[in-house]
Amino acid sequence: MSVFTPVSDAQLAGWLKHYSVGAPLALEPIASGIENTNYFVTTSQGRYVLTLFERLPAAELPFYLELMVHLARHGIPCPAPIADLDDRYFSQLNGKPAALVTRLEGEILEHPSAADCAELGGLLARMHLAARSYGAYLENPRGPRWWRRAAAEVRPFLDAARAALLDAELQFQSQHRFPDLPRGAVHADLFRDNAFFRGGRVSGVFDFYFAGVDCFAYDLAVCANDWCLVDPRRDRRLDEARTRALLEAYAAVRPLQATERAAWPVMLRAAALRFWLSRLHDLHLPRAGELVKVHDPEHFGEILALRAAVLAAPE
Repeated sequence: MSVFTPVSDAQLAGWLKHYSVGAPLALEPIASGIENTNYFVTTSQGRYVLTLFERLPAAELPFYLELMVHLARHGIPCPAPIADLDDRYFSQLNGKPAALVTRLEGEILEHPSAADCAELGGLLARMHLAARSYGAYLENPRGPRWWRRAAAEVRPFLDAARAALLDAELQFQSQHRFPDLPRGAVHADLFRDNAFFRGGRVSGVFDFYFAGVDCFAYDLAVCANDWCLVDPRRDRRLDEARTRALLEAYAAVRPLQATERAAWPVMLRAAALRFWLSRLHDLHLPRAGELVKVHDPEHFGEILALRAAVLAAPE
């Protein structure tokens, strides 16, 4: 969520005339993340988040926005897109497709406990159950096809050891496909900074703009690789207690199949590979923009190496 496309107060006021949300009072850029332009918008009627989509094609936006509508209707605490006076969830603002969604309240957890991971696991399982009735389809945009394309683009920037790790993992993943695992629309980016907590409960899950159809176990692995580390800065192994809490709480709502448990080590590696590649791409092939935040790719390079070295399925 960086600012690539500036929006003036006058541009916002003109755009909001097509909505029944009151007069604009404040516009504040959000300086975190790396993919879209985001602002907090306060009007005389409420508080919202404005997103200008920098890369996503307009043809794909209905999948993301209508998924949020679907999940919110099923009781999942996620942003609810606001329809304009023409009943559209997005329209052009300063040359970019833009959407307005409700603003969630709560706090991001920097150091989640086992209880917090259990709360997340239960919420993720409820999301997956709700997603089973969502009829739209969009293949995971950061899945295997994207891995191969991104790998070719970043490989010239890697040293021999990292290039060897990348090539070995791509080869490994090509030999492990799971077409029969339970699938549906997944968040695919549910890191700690994409969830709010309040009073020990998840009060909001947001930033669905990497969502797509993939294995539910993959979505769970994405969470584990961020929420369950021993120490994100110093020890990127999985913490046993938090990982168990995440998995057990998830399975209590949506029981994991034996095939999903067997695939778990591969899913952990796939999730690490995806984020290593995206961070490498953002570092070495950046876009111009204001307030751009680039994450260290070596964080997930180390996670991938650790997951590749440990192939033990969850109990």
